[in-house]
Order: sequence, then C-alpha cells, then structure tokens
Amino acid sequence: MTTLDLTPSPGAAPLSRMVLAQAGAEVRAILRNGEQLLLTLIIPVLLLAGFSLAPLIDIGGGRRVDFLAPGVLALAVMSTAFTGQAIATGFERRYGVLKRLGATPLSRAGLMLAKTLAVLAVEALQAVVIVAVALALGWRPHGSFPAAALLVLLGTAAFSGLGLLMAGILRAEATLAAANLVYLVLLGAGGVVFPLSKFPEGVRSALELLPISALAGGLRAVLRDGAALPLGALAVLLIWAVATLGLASRTFRWE
Repeated sequence: MTTLDLTPSPGAAPLSRMVLAQAGAEVRAILRNGEQLLLTLIIPVLLLAGFSLAPLIDIGGGRRVDFLAPGVLALAVMSTAFTGQAIATGFERRYGVLKRLGATPLSRAGLMLAKTLAVLAVEALQAVVIVAVALALGWRPHGSFPAAALLVLLGTAAFSGLGLLMAGILRAEATLAAANLVYLVLLGAGGVVFPLSKFPEGVRSALELLPISALAGGLRAVLRDGAALPLGALAVLLIWAVATLGLASRTFRWE
C-alpha cells in the first residue's frame, strides 16, 4: 500500500518564477495607471497621426510618416524606460514598497530584473501599436531590423539608468516634476518630431549627444534610409547606458 508524504516543504519559489510573477505585476500596474498609459501609448500615437496627416512641420523633404515613425518609436522607449519608470519607482520608494519587496525572497537583483522585463514587455506592446498605426498611414520601413532592435535595447538601458538615477536621489514629488519636464524638453529638442537640422549648428551638435537624439536618429537612419548599424548613435547610447546605470547603482536609495 502506497502512502503519501504530506510533510510540509516550505521554501521560496524558483527565481525565474518569482521574477516572471513580479514582472507581470509591474506590467499590470503600468497598464492600469492612466497617466502612464497616456505617456506610453496615447501621446505617441496622437503625435504620429497628427503630425503625419497635417503639414504642421517642415521635415526637409520626403514623406512625413517616414520621418516621424522612427522618432515616435524612440519617444515610446523614453516614455516607458525613463519617465514612467522614474515616477513609479520614486513613489514606490517613498511609500516603502521597494523596502518591503527587498525583504521578500525575491532579491533586489531579481526585482530590478523583473522591472527590466516589464519595461521591455510594455515597449513591445508600444511597438506593435505604433507600427500598426504607421503602416496604416503609409509607412514602409526597410533596413536591418536586428540593428533597430539593438538600438532600442541600448536606448532602454540608457533611459532606465537615467530614470533610476533620478528616482533614487530625488523625492517622489521632485521626480514627478523633473521626469515630466525632461520628457517635454527632449520631445521638443530631441529630433522626435522636429528635425535637428532646424537648430543652429552649435546647438545641433550638442543636441545630437542626447540619448533621445541618438535613438531617434539611429532608428531613422536604419528604418528610413536603410543604413547599416549607425556607430555614432550606438556609441552615444552605450556611453549614456554605462554612465547612468553605473551612477544609479552607486546612489540609489531603497528607502
């Protein structure tokens, strides 16, 4: 006669399961937040459709949607990896959520991995929606999609580092104000909807060193012009990623 072993066997779930569960919770929290949904989906789609259909800007030749679609994809990455993550993490730190999560079996490294997976999942959703709208508007991308994916990954790392750096050293209210201000400034001066060629030479040279300019310009070179991997944009994003993630790891406060 076979007997069942009903002895309790307490213990933490495997790390992969905990990370995926936390990542799922992060994604649901992002999609349920009206402000973040506005930043991540509604504003980029409205900008893409509005500026593509109406001759509000001079892009210097070519179809407007071909110029705008890569820039809006870059904006979507920034809105999720930087603005949304900075604001959410800042308030999680203020209300003690990060402190409590850090005391669970999910390690802090696991928590950061879960947040990274959540950002990538939301970015994938954004890309599907934005590309679908752009295709409906007549966009016909061509070029190296692996190169575009590499630019997006490096851009995500750069913006995530910047967002975590801001959320780790500022109060939640200051993070909210600063993140939204930076979002608006980079939207206007980062080559997303307005060509950098419209700025004076000296200003343009400085703006090209911003992560949003590098990401938008790199995606435009690949998806519109069919260029190979733009090494200049890649280098700018890599430097920003290394610098911001390094500083964030040294200065981030969990409580």
